[in-house]
Amino acid sequence: MSSGVSDLESGSALSVSARRPDDTGQKASGQRAAARRRRRGYLLFAAFAMPNLVLIAVFAYWPIIQNIYLSFTTWDFISPAAEWAGFLNYQALFSSWSFPDVLLRTLVWVVVVVVVTLVLGLALAMLFAQRIRGTTSVQTLAFAPHVLSGAAIATIWLFIFDPNHGLSRLVFEAFGATSPAWTTDGSWALWALIIVSIWKGLGFVAIVYLVGIQQIPSEVLEAARIDGAGRWTQFRRMIFPLLSPTTFFLVITQTISAFQAFDVIAMMTSGGPARSTTTLSWFIYDEAFNRTNVGVSSAASMIMFVVLMAITVLQFRFVERRVHY
Repeated sequence: MSSGVSDLESGSALSVSARRPDDTGQKASGQRAAARRRRRGYLLFAAFAMPNLVLIAVFAYWPIIQNIYLSFTTWDFISPAAEWAGFLNYQALFSSWSFPDVLLRTLVWVVVVVVVTLVLGLALAMLFAQRIRGTTSVQTLAFAPHVLSGAAIATIWLFIFDPNHGLSRLVFEAFGATSPAWTTDGSWALWALIIVSIWKGLGFVAIVYLVGIQQIPSEVLEAARIDGAGRWTQFRRMIFPLLSPTTFFLVITQTISAFQAFDVIAMMTSGGPARSTTTLSWFIYDEAFNRTNVGVSSAASMIMFVVLMAITVLQFRFVERRVHY
């Protein structure tokens, strides 16, 4: 009996030992197959991503690197090569009496355009969310300026702001006043461009906010109404906090767009009169292509780049804490 048991145990041991090489081989084969699949995945990713990465490197990162280099040189588009100047361009900018005014004007432009556009856009979105008859057509009309070219918008508003024949003259005369020279008076020109920029971006902001409002569960608002919350309480306590991701997105995109505004300025005032509408974006263009100060223009563009990066980082660092996802 004991010999039979021992034979059985020895047979089991032999069978286990016989299976171990096969199991090890199967495991190694599985690992090799998984490694091949990973390599194929990496190659497939590289095949699809590499062309895009090359395009981004050539048309995005290389111009930035080239601009950094040019900001430390002096060049006029005519000389065969740029001459190294160190930090002279940056010193010239910050020692200039006009550049701080350009920065302040740009700050006023960005703050007013972004804040007013977001406030009016949210108010318009709340009206669109009421599902009143005809709102679809109004939404289309409101969004249309966003897809129009800046040249077309500038042409329309140049006629509206015309103090002799435009719509502005009729509106002011209805109140017994005289229309100001919107685009030729230095005290009015910047505000005229701000009005146009707000009108251009208002529809986009309203539609984005409308989509955010439509994503709010109706059960939440219905429960608030049952509990006796009025419309203002619903908006302040529920709707606006739930729209914080949308607001965060719009603040970033609209801030970048306002800093880079160029086409309306170019068509309506060309930075004038007396540089009263020269923002940082127009200053960069004017220095490079009108005054052929490529080094100064590149230095100003690097300042814009740093400012935008700092604003974006601060928004992600502090503002996102108040975002409720």
